[in-house]
Amino acid sequence: MDWYVKALKQYTDFNGRAGRKEYWMFALFNFIFVIAAMVIDNVIGTTIGELPYGVFYFLYALAVFLPSLAVLIRRLHDVGKSGWFFFITLIPLIGSIWLLVLLCTDGVAGDNQYGPNPKKTVGS
Repeated sequence: MDWYVKALKQYTDFNGRAGRKEYWMFALFNFIFVIAAMVIDNVIGTTIGELPYGVFYFLYALAVFLPSLAVLIRRLHDVGKSGWFFFITLIPLIGSIWLLVLLCTDGVAGDNQYGPNPKKTVGS
């Protein structure tokens, strides 16, 4: 949960680097909260027609749009890519797979042009 809160605190911080753990823990909690918002929409009846989501889902999605984008860009910085590399997803299928591979790849060891390595080395 600390990683999720950290990403929210860095709401529009597109500079620096985010390690794999930071990104994937944010993604995990974000997924849990999206499911919770959908359940709330279904339980209280605020869904849109036959769709499984509604008002709470859209409010949550709007609230975390910028933090999600910021942590994604910082994650790309960790693997040595520009934030603009996100647009690789515009290439059907292959682009999304390539982005997923990059998000799962270990970051550049040591400092890179985007900042210091977010991993804390033991004994340093």
